[in-house]
Amino acid sequence: MESILTQLVQGKALLFIVVLGLGGSFQLGSHLTLISSPSLFIKAFINSSWTQRYGGPPGENSARMVWSAVVSSFALGGLFGAISVRWVTNYLGRKRAMLWNNVINIVASAIMCTCRAANSFEMIMLSRFLFGLATGLGGNIHVLYLGESSPKEIRGVVTLTVATFMAIGKLTGQIMGLSELLGREEFWNILLCVPAFFSLIQMVTLPFFPEAPRYLLIEKEDTDQCRKALQCLWGPGEYEKEIEEMLEEQASLKGERSKTLQELLRDKSVRWQLLTLLVLIEGIQFCGISGISMFSFSIFQEAGIPVDKIRYVTLGVGMSEILTNIMCGLLIDRVGRRVLLWACFGAKAALMALITITLQLKNYASWIPYSTVGYIFLFIIFYGGGPAGVAPPLSHEMFVQSYRSAAFVLSGFIIWANSSIFGFIFPFLLAELKSLTFLLFSFVCLAASVFFFFILPETKGKTPLEISEDFRNIRVCGSPNKDICLESKL
Repeated sequence: MESILTQLVQGKALLFIVVLGLGGSFQLGSHLTLISSPSLFIKAFINSSWTQRYGGPPGENSARMVWSAVVSSFALGGLFGAISVRWVTNYLGRKRAMLWNNVINIVASAIMCTCRAANSFEMIMLSRFLFGLATGLGGNIHVLYLGESSPKEIRGVVTLTVATFMAIGKLTGQIMGLSELLGREEFWNILLCVPAFFSLIQMVTLPFFPEAPRYLLIEKEDTDQCRKALQCLWGPGEYEKEIEEMLEEQASLKGERSKTLQELLRDKSVRWQLLTLLVLIEGIQFCGISGISMFSFSIFQEAGIPVDKIRYVTLGVGMSEILTNIMCGLLIDRVGRRVLLWACFGAKAALMALITITLQLKNYASWIPYSTVGYIFLFIIFYGGGPAGVAPPLSHEMFVQSYRSAAFVLSGFIIWANSSIFGFIFPFLLAELKSLTFLLFSFVCLAASVFFFFILPETKGKTPLEISEDFRNIRVCGSPNKDICLESKL
């Protein structure tokens, strides 16, 4: 732990992590929670704007359609941002791409701030689309930039801060949405622009930091600038070991250009990495964290917590996620990625089953709702301390430089497409299955735990080349004789 802190404070690395996080995953976290608080005020504005424009209030179907467009435009923008990351980062580099991404955020906030004066709900949709575009692009650049700037010995700790800043963003959105601050009708459009303020901070400070060292050497073939970037971020030194490792990766690629998404999907040598990435993303998005968010208010209410205090308990849930992300940072380069994934997914599977049982039995004893609250806090702890924290470093480590941008395009597409699909089908599942929906989440967590236990090789302390070789060496044992293993045909 002491050596990690020493490395972080020797150069500008610690400040770089903070600055990069404010314009990266922090934006996604804050937008996820900000829209909840002012939703009633936005709906009232839509009704008022429609009435003034057309001489009468909108019908029920029209009002629902406009509100759905306001909500879904963010996910649509995120999808476009995610799939454009390869082109943008290859054309502009990591640093300039992030700087221009901030411009999109600032333009979106200007549109949102003026929508009330213009009496236009269409401007809300446009602003939300641009916020989503910047969030989808910036979140991927954040992981890419950070991973390519980190020494392999502490890469896990450094890239894990992506999850930490997302959790901080969620908590910031919850706090700013309190009625004591901006959660009032006269401030709802200002509230939705809060993330752009932090984006502006990054836009002013990021020019003082270097481009990603790995990008400079492997793609730009500039060893001197790579060394200067490492010295700027991590303190004085020649960094021969790190540069040698990058040169080895560069030589192995033999001048290969950055792969397209189509080339990535067709390449059989990375099929296990792609399958792992798919299981990781689906496991996180369908583990039940969204269900917990939607159920938590009613669960806390049934536990006897006063309605006006529930929002503060919800802040406690957000704080728990941040603290467990930090704890994961202390463990990830000691325990490893694989253990944290299978163990935490397994624990979440058990907790989802317990939450299902206690929700079914909530009327049988007064203490049962309180146990459900406890299970929710435990679920958040295992979520933040495992999958949410491990996903950023693992998704970066699994692919060598020529495949990495395309892999982030794929992961971004899956994440944002899943968000749209889940947002559509979850209300129907909830209406049909009610609390039994959590059993589906439990099954997803169990399946992910089994996959990571039996399939995933450990990646801590290894170079991307070594990790790729480990994936190529995966064998599938399909024979009753344990000594006979068939090489995977994937």
